[in-house]
Amino acid sequence: MSQLAERSGVSAGTIKHYLREGLLGDQADVVRTSRNMAYYPPDFVDRIRLIKRLQEERFMPLRVIRDALRDDPERLEALIELEDRIIERATAQGEQTRTSRAEVDERYGVPANVLERMEEIGVLTPTARGYDADDVAIVEAISRFRAGGFEEAIGFTVYDTIRYREALQPLVEEEVGVLLHRLANRVDPDRAVEIVASGAEPLRELIGALHSKLLLAELRRQRDERREQR
Repeated sequence: MSQLAERSGVSAGTIKHYLREGLLGDQADVVRTSRNMAYYPPDFVDRIRLIKRLQEERFMPLRVIRDALRDDPERLEALIELEDRIIERATAQGEQTRTSRAEVDERYGVPANVLERMEEIGVLTPTARGYDADDVAIVEAISRFRAGGFEEAIGFTVYDTIRYREALQPLVEEEVGVLLHRLANRVDPDRAVEIVASGAEPLRELIGALHSKLLLAELRRQRDERREQR
């Protein structure tokens, strides 16, 4: 136990808790030589490190971790690696392409109070270095909306963006689950990251086109419904 604790970087008390909770398998490979002495398989080291990582980095409860490890521990590790690669790549690209607040203000002319409100509601998430590419795209969209007549005077505000965010959230959650399920442990992590990145722009176009079709269909439906009521 002392060697296992030293190599895994977790206390003996924590390891015993993992054992009691069934997080380290059925313990068939544990060799007990006495009441207070046992030898543990080497793969327990990696398993314990993984459990601690899931707790600290992903805030997963032990119950969820136990079920995930029981189903397919190798797949779980592949999912984590894929998640980390995607996030690392997106973070690196985001930092490289940030645009300063001054430049965004000059380029799009969206009032400062509008941008501040969008930050307050979490639609924009700039850092000290400015806006990332998605933030800039959102500001550009707001600028074009305002230029086209979507003004606060007739009821259009930045709070309308919350409606779209709330509608997209469950879709995104499902999308992430599907992506990770189909790619993890089936495709090389680097290739999987490339696949995800290459799908970003087509996905924006797909969502935009579907939204346009649904918008027109709904306008027609409401028009026909009013005609029937006359």
